[in-house]
Amino acid sequence: MPEPDDQSQSPPPAASSESGPTSDPSSMDLPPNVAAAIACIPLVGGIIFYILEKRNSFVRFYAMQSIIFGIAWFVFNIVSAVVHAVFGAIPAIGGILVFFWAIIAALVHVAFIVLWIIATVKAFTGVRWEIPYVGPMARKQVESGTP
Repeated sequence: MPEPDDQSQSPPPAASSESGPTSDPSSMDLPPNVAAAIACIPLVGGIIFYILEKRNSFVRFYAMQSIIFGIAWFVFNIVSAVVHAVFGAIPAIGGILVFFWAIIAALVHVAFIVLWIIATVKAFTGVRWEIPYVGPMARKQVESGTP
């Protein structure tokens, strides 16, 4: 029978929710990983959580990344519509160009969706993951704008 003051037994490891980027105090009633995952909803979720969350840099990072990512997706949709209209106006080969542009646009949309899903899963698991090109911009914005 071990003595009560026996130091050979180590204490149980701390829960994973007490360590890592999600351990910062949050100004909302949601766990930081859940708030960051919801903030990954492009544009709208990012804007809401960037405004509401004032303390947790993990949630603010994912919110800003979502804002920038949503703007990029929105801009791509506008550019895609313009290209579609221009190609459609070309006589004789316009239909072929529109067809090929539709394939390219569909592939880009699939890439946007895959990046969105990866970011959401990483946020939910508590991992800070930067979307290529978007993540570094979001990090700079959050670091420079932290209250």
